[in-house]
Amino acid sequence: MTDFTQRFLFDDTDVRGELVSLEASYQHVLAKHAYPQPVAQLLGELLAAASLLVGTLKFEGLLILQARSEGAVPLLMVECSSEGDVRGIARYHAEQIGADAGLAELMPEGVLAMTIDPTQGQRYQGIVALDGFNLAECFTNYFVTSEQLSTRFWLSADGQRARGLLLQQLPADRLKDPEEREASWQHVATLADTLQTEELLGLDNETLLYRLYHEEPLRLFEPRGLQFRCSCSRERSANALVSLGQADAELLVEENAGSIVIDCQFCNERYAFDAADVAQLFAGGGSQAPSGTRH
Repeated sequence: MTDFTQRFLFDDTDVRGELVSLEASYQHVLAKHAYPQPVAQLLGELLAAASLLVGTLKFEGLLILQARSEGAVPLLMVECSSEGDVRGIARYHAEQIGADAGLAELMPEGVLAMTIDPTQGQRYQGIVALDGFNLAECFTNYFVTSEQLSTRFWLSADGQRARGLLLQQLPADRLKDPEEREASWQHVATLADTLQTEELLGLDNETLLYRLYHEEPLRLFEPRGLQFRCSCSRERSANALVSLGQADAELLVEENAGSIVIDCQFCNERYAFDAADVAQLFAGGGSQAPSGTRH
């Protein structure tokens, strides 16, 4: 398994952690568009962050991360479901992107929106400025400003593999004294700060954790799989046409030489609807059977 998250828990302190590894799904995302290396790196880090957050937030539904700016990268967007389905996309201006450009150069004065869309219950969105040195620092700042449990992120991607590490302080259980809790938290976070990019990207989880915490008793749990899966479908595209109303849909067919083509920006799948398809939709005939007029 190349794409998975894996939780771990420190036995003697109130801190949990999670690691994520993305290879096949990350490559699938990158294969859909010819991203410059700095953009591919940012997109990989955002995919890793979303995968870590889904497990941390403990909900059923969809997590959507959107980073926006007026710079060379106006949009990064990643989705990860509670079932482990991931997809992502970026918008960029290639002529403005240097070979070694970082977050500040690519997305100046940007904002990061995190949307939780649960299967049941109300949608929630939080927004924070992209004012960190990198995406990991931005996510750490998000948890600071939202006054949730202390949480730290370490994220890396190189166009081939995306990896991430999350540490989170748990409610007081093993350590009741506030000073002891804080000292313990700072200890495990400081050790994680020694982690090099090459180690995060290149080591398996057992080796990585041993290098960081070989003096700390911890438990590593079974991995949970991740995979690229796009939520687009012919039916969803048809529903978008129906929402326009019959007159506008028929006008679109006429204006587009007899066929409306809806492109999925995430996976490049194309869904075509001609006049017979549109008539079938509004007659209640459904969207699954393409008309016999299409070539």
